[in-house]
Amino acid sequence: MPESMTGGCLCGKIRYTVSQPLQNVIACHCTHCQKASGAGASHNAVVQLSAVTFTSGKPRLFADTAQSGNILNRFFCGDCGSAIYSQRSKAPDMIALKVGTLDASGDMKLIMNIWTKSARSWMHLDPASECHPENRPVKT
Repeated sequence: MPESMTGGCLCGKIRYTVSQPLQNVIACHCTHCQKASGAGASHNAVVQLSAVTFTSGKPRLFADTAQSGNILNRFFCGDCGSAIYSQRSKAPDMIALKVGTLDASGDMKLIMNIWTKSARSWMHLDPASECHPENRPVKT
């Protein structure tokens, strides 16, 4: 895994660097992520906000009341609309980086699907990954 990874939006106005290794991808199948991504799921890597540096541009914010009832801040490019990351109001130091915005994804692997009760019938759920009907269980 490289020391850092780079990424950005479709139009290139937003660019970022991630200094934390990214390996695991979580797919969220909630209806809000489907609409925000325009796809059957949003594919994310959980990373510390402090590990992400924006080198150009600044994402815009849409505060969403997620399917769980929690506030989910969704950050996107105000010019091209690319979703960049989301951030739970209850965990402001962690973000869910949209892995489709990375320039290269290396050896990342899908390890978990959440909100599978909302998954589209045409979405393949990898049986080798964890699947949860709603949010992943809180670790105790």
